[in-house]
Amino acid sequence: MIDNKILSRTRPAGLLTALAAAAVLAGCSLMPVYERPAAPVAADWPGAAPGASSATPLAWTDFVGDPRLRELIALALQNNRDLRVATLDIEQVRAQYQIRQADQFPALNLAASGNRQPASGGGINSSYSVGLAMSSWEIDFFGRIASLKEAALAQYLASEAARDAAQTSLVAAVASTWLSLQANDELLGLTQRTLATRRDSLRLTRLRFDNGATSALDLRQAESLTAAAEATLAQQMRQRVLDLNALTLLVGQPVPSALIASPATDVIDQPLFRDVPAGLPSDLLTRRADIRQAEQQLIAANANIGAARAAFFPRIALTAGVGTASGDLSGLFKDGSWGFTLAPQALLPIFDAGRNQAGLDSAQVTRAVAVAQYEKAIQSAFREVADALAGRATLGEQLRAQQAQASAEAERFRLAELRYRNGVASFLDVLDAQRSLFATQQGLTQTRLAQQQNQVALYKALGGGWSD
Repeated sequence: MIDNKILSRTRPAGLLTALAAAAVLAGCSLMPVYERPAAPVAADWPGAAPGASSATPLAWTDFVGDPRLRELIALALQNNRDLRVATLDIEQVRAQYQIRQADQFPALNLAASGNRQPASGGGINSSYSVGLAMSSWEIDFFGRIASLKEAALAQYLASEAARDAAQTSLVAAVASTWLSLQANDELLGLTQRTLATRRDSLRLTRLRFDNGATSALDLRQAESLTAAAEATLAQQMRQRVLDLNALTLLVGQPVPSALIASPATDVIDQPLFRDVPAGLPSDLLTRRADIRQAEQQLIAANANIGAARAAFFPRIALTAGVGTASGDLSGLFKDGSWGFTLAPQALLPIFDAGRNQAGLDSAQVTRAVAVAQYEKAIQSAFREVADALAGRATLGEQLRAQQAQASAEAERFRLAELRYRNGVASFLDVLDAQRSLFATQQGLTQTRLAQQQNQVALYKALGGGWSD
């Protein structure tokens, strides 16, 4: 340890010169140069034609076409507590960055002291001083504080990206839950109509059975189908309540009934969502908020290596003060009472039982983990987009096929009922056609829901939803 103290009763220009020289000398950085890792994914989407162009980011207000859903998402962005916490986290990390930034500058304090004690020869000795004091300002010769500041800045940017990712997830979750609620209403209507038809059929079958015109097997079949429809209705009513509760939690307040009611005629004609171009896989590196968050965390880990390396070199601190001192209060601030102190200190690590080396090893391992997490974020994003593109390529064909099947089953049921009334077919044919029609209509509604939710999933996977 080097400890040198200089006391001079002269003007403070020498102190300012020394501080300026120290600031000029500081600035050497041991932080590794950051290089973005190569994306561990293919250059094109699976099944896509090579040479695709970049896609323009689409704000959620442009993606969502239904005015009720747009209003619901806006309410969620205002009131959702998870998004609110993510926004407050930004302010907290910003304050940590400002603290690290302030460490690069000296802290000046107003210091005043007074001392009175008995003198050896009798009487009282007095001393008073007033001035500015700077306590242990570390001169960042080897970039330790600068590295910590860069790490704090990267963490701040990562928190902003985390907030954008939270908004993306919230927009997608509100849209998907709202779509599920709409599908529940459609299934409830379908089940109620089917149950009414089966109850009428059961009533007629029981009447025919009482008159000896049909068998007990037909009656039991009709009773079974009616009970199955009643069970399905209860299940769908329960699922609708669960979806409504989930939507209420996402929105952060009771959901206005007008936003989940059956759509008006002018709303039905509007498309729910705009088509989203896939673009290039490399677009995800800038559009996906979670990937940007992972990269900023990697940058922070890279900067921490610089701070760990700097721990092997001397840490130089400067304590200084400038002011006036006198044995009498009346003598303060007079000519000849001014002076300054300058006390530099250097600490060079000699033996620390491997502490600094362990710190450096830990920082390097942390960076390796951050690289793996960054690459995993890219791979996960690539998989989500590929899955959504696969859904877009096949769900449309599946929906058209099920629509044709539903039309055929409806005609089959009509013909079976007509043949039964004319005595050509058995009642079992009618019940089988009725059961197949109900199952096909349910499947059609669920496939339509899957297609709409796949549009939302593709938009989210491509990095949409976070734009203001």
